[in-house]
Parts: sequence; structure tokens; C-alpha cells
Amino acid sequence: MAKKILVIGSSGQIGTELVEGLRARFGNDNVVASDIKEPQVKMDGPFAMVDAMDRRGIERIIEKYGINEVYLLAALLSATAEKDPAFAWKLNMESLFIVLELAREGKLKKVYWPSSIAVFGPTTPKQGTPQHTIAEPSTVYGISKQAGEQWCAYYHKRYGVDVRSIRYPGLIGWKSTPGGGTTDYAVHIFHEALKSGTYTSFLDRGTQLPMMYMPDAIRATIDLMEAPAEKVKERTGYNLAGFSFAPEDIAAEIRRHLPAFKLSFAPDHRQAIANSWPQSIDDSAARADWGWRPQYDLKGMVEDMVLNLRRTVGQG
Repeated sequence: MAKKILVIGSSGQIGTELVEGLRARFGNDNVVASDIKEPQVKMDGPFAMVDAMDRRGIERIIEKYGINEVYLLAALLSATAEKDPAFAWKLNMESLFIVLELAREGKLKKVYWPSSIAVFGPTTPKQGTPQHTIAEPSTVYGISKQAGEQWCAYYHKRYGVDVRSIRYPGLIGWKSTPGGGTTDYAVHIFHEALKSGTYTSFLDRGTQLPMMYMPDAIRATIDLMEAPAEKVKERTGYNLAGFSFAPEDIAAEIRRHLPAFKLSFAPDHRQAIANSWPQSIDDSAARADWGWRPQYDLKGMVEDMVLNLRRTVGQG
């Protein structure tokens, strides 16, 4: 049976690049992008408007295109979710239930749902956070991700639903704008460095967080979904690591390309969120189970970001 994929929430930071990656691997016509609003970028394949909480709308797309795999990316991210906790919970949970139920009913063969390091909290070990550890999240985003992980595991164990997940660290990419996450300073910093030569970080000096370059995250996502089912041993969410850094570390790396760049600090409400998260991640389970290996370190990521943003924003 031909692979037919639906990406719900395709206009976000991950969705934009995931659709591109999936189409490159499986063909433009086999990947349907969907979101609640029209895409800002030109689509090289089918697009359908749908609300992630509209079960009937999603069913119609599944029927129309013969969809058998769904990547559900629609969510309110950490900092944005704190402004409207009730809606964040509703969107993040209801959309997941719809897709899990459709899979349980046999309308989908495979489901991908992203988790996050936000499932961890102040009581989680900060360094080398293990795959199985204390998870007491302190944000509504983290609470919804933790609950979602457990529902994924439940639907797999109880109903045999093939659902897979990754706990993303902070993601950095140049192809789309950030979507309200606590780690988004690491994307903004590049835009401001090229535009004005200065950046004021909303996280303080020394705030080390796990991060990953978007090409690695997209490759990991597709590789996990393509792994044989028997290799996927974690049905909550896989820990995934790229590299960890604090704002001053990325600034120093940017100065290798833009020597006049200046960084200042004005921590805001996002600092408390960052303080509750791990500083480095142990991803040995993903490495052992389905062969995960990152290709980018901090130096390689900064080099590629500066190169591509110079082209796209016309600097240099």
C-alpha cells in the first residue's frame, strides 16, 4: 500500500521543514500539508485547511487523499501556552485524542506526535537527563506533553496503535519564524545579529539548555517513523540530544562570523521556565533502538545558520 501522509499543523516551525523533508523522501503528492490558516510559503504539493480539533474535517482529508500516516504537530508552545492555559490544554489534548481514536478505529496505520523536554521539571536530574526519570513539569505545555506521552503509551499497549514520539530539545532553524517557545532566543539571535548587530536575550547568562539544529530534528523524526515497529521500544517519547549551550556560548560562535556582534541580557518570565528544564540529555535509548546520531554540533549549526540567513535576508 502506498504511503500517504497528512501533516497537521504544517505551517509551524517544525511543520514547514518536515513537509519539505517528507516530500523529498516520499514524493510531493504523497504528503498532504494542513493547517488552520493558509501557508505563508509556496506549497509544492497538496494543502488542506483544517482545525486540529475538528475530527470530521480530519476524517474528510483522510478519506479524500487515502491517508494512512499522520504527523500531528498542532500545539501551543511553552511561553504562548502560559498566557492561555485552558485553551493550550484543550488544543494539545483534544487534537491528540482525535488522531489516536482514528488510529484505534483502523483508519490510520501510524501516528507521530511530538513531545518535548518540557515534560521534565525542577526535580528532574539536570545533567544527562535519563530516558526514564522524574518528570514533574511546571508549565501547562509540559503537563500536556507528559499526559500525551502516557496516552500514546496507553493506546499502544491497550489497542496496538503504532504511535511514535520524540522529546524535542530547543530547535533552531532558518526557514521559518519561531513559534513562542522558551528556546526561541536561539533563532531570534541570528536575525538580530544580521539586522542590527545586537541582541538582548530574554534568558540570563549561564542558562544552558539542550538544543538541536532543525535538519537533525527532521531527519530523526522521519527515521523514527520509518524504523521497524519492533525496534521502537519507547512508546512515550524518545530523549533526543544535539548539543547544549548558554546564550553567551552561541554569541561567541556568532562573533566568529560577525565580530562586532554584541549581546546583552534582560531575563523575563521565560527564565523560570528555562530554569526548570534539563541542561543536557541522555539519548542512548534512541541511539541503541533505531540508530540515532546527530550530524551538527554548535559550530556547524552556527556556520550553516549564518550562511543561509545571509542569503535569505540579504546580508553580506
